[in-house]
Formats: sequence, C-alpha cells, structure tokens
Amino acid sequence: MVLLWHANYQTEEGSMCHPSDAKAWRHFDQTHPNFTAEPRNVRLGLCTDGFAPHGHYDRTYSCWSIIFTPYNLPSRMCMSSEYMFLMMVIPGPSNLKRLINVYLEPLIEELKNLWHVGVLTRDSTMDEILKMRAALMWTVNDLPAYGMAFGWSSAGVMGCPVCIEDTRAFYLHNSRKACYFDCYRQFLPLKKAFTKNRVERKGARLRLTGEQIRDWAEEFSPAVEASLSLPDGYGQA
Repeated sequence: MVLLWHANYQTEEGSMCHPSDAKAWRHFDQTHPNFTAEPRNVRLGLCTDGFAPHGHYDRTYSCWSIIFTPYNLPSRMCMSSEYMFLMMVIPGPSNLKRLINVYLEPLIEELKNLWHVGVLTRDSTMDEILKMRAALMWTVNDLPAYGMAFGWSSAGVMGCPVCIEDTRAFYLHNSRKACYFDCYRQFLPLKKAFTKNRVERKGARLRLTGEQIRDWAEEFSPAVEASLSLPDGYGQA
C-alpha cells in the first residue's frame, strides 16, 4: 500500500530526500504517538497562491488556489500533479486580503475533524475498515501569501515571522522601504566566512513553539478591512 511507504522508507544518515527525513517529522512522531501508531494516517501539506487565470499580464482579475499534497507518498509521487488535490478555487476579481479567512473556515473545520475524530475508510489492500485521521504538517507559500492566509503582515520592518519584534531590519527614508540587508548573518555559524569580518554580538532569536505563538497572538484583536463589506457573523465565535 502506497500510504505505508513513509513508514518503511530508509535513507542515509545526514541526507534529506523526503519530508520524512526532516527533524520536524520525527518531532511530530514523538509528540503524537497515537497518530503515528497508524501509519496509514495521512500527513498533508497545504499550498496556497494567487494567480491570474487570463494570463500573466492580466492584472484585472485574480484567483486564489488551495491545494493539498499527501506526504505519505514517495517524492516522485507527492511532487507530481496527479497527487496534488485542488480543494478550492477562491474567485476574484480583486485581492481578498484578510477576507480569505472567510473562505478557509469550512476547510479548517474539516481539518480539525480529521485530526480529532477521523473518518471511516476502507483499505482495499488489506480488506478492512479503519478510522483514518489526517494532520496538516506544513504550508507551502511565498511571503505575501503567508501574510494573507495566516494573518502575519509580511510588509514593513517586522515582516520576518521568525524575528518578529527582534528584527534587525531598518527603514530607508528616502525610498520609503523596509530593508533587510545583512540580517542573514545572525543565522550563520560564527566560524562561517561571511561572519569573519564582522562580530555578531547577538545570535538569532530562538524559534517559538506553537503554544508560545498561540499565547502571543491571543493578545491581539482580529484585524478587519474597514473598507470592505463583511458578511454577517464575520469574526464572531
């Protein structure tokens, strides 16, 4: 059964040929042993991006695609179009901005149900019925899409979702743009050639855990586009 491929797959130590080789995958296995106990449970990646359906130069109309990729499969399969599932196409014509959450809400509810409850599925290979669950492991998108879909402003001096308020970006007053020049050095080892001519007195910020990010985000009130007409019930629990 192809969904079991990741459980039987082995690679050389130190090489990464599939997402299952990553530390994040192993950390997930250790954190959620009940989910990992059934290797047929599906591990998903969510891909989002906007596109112009009438050609690259048509800026009068844009759509938004939501695509799922199952990472249980081998690399040659999960990276091919046959196994990328188009879940929805959010119509335009204008940029959705923060209102994309309205369209994503039903999908989020289904993902929560697949994680907490699961669905009965027939395994034709073993001729049995199992309760299959699913987990959203990763999201794949560029930085502007990250800002739209997940509520983090990717513009300005606090556009980095890792550094947050500890950013080293600065503002260029003449061009009126945020600049991240030379901010990458903090993520390099101290003995790297790119750091030998400059002393880094402050290392990179430690990545926050999911619980820390949730607690930090709950301190803020939801942002709303005042210029757009919102449907009834938007933003209500």
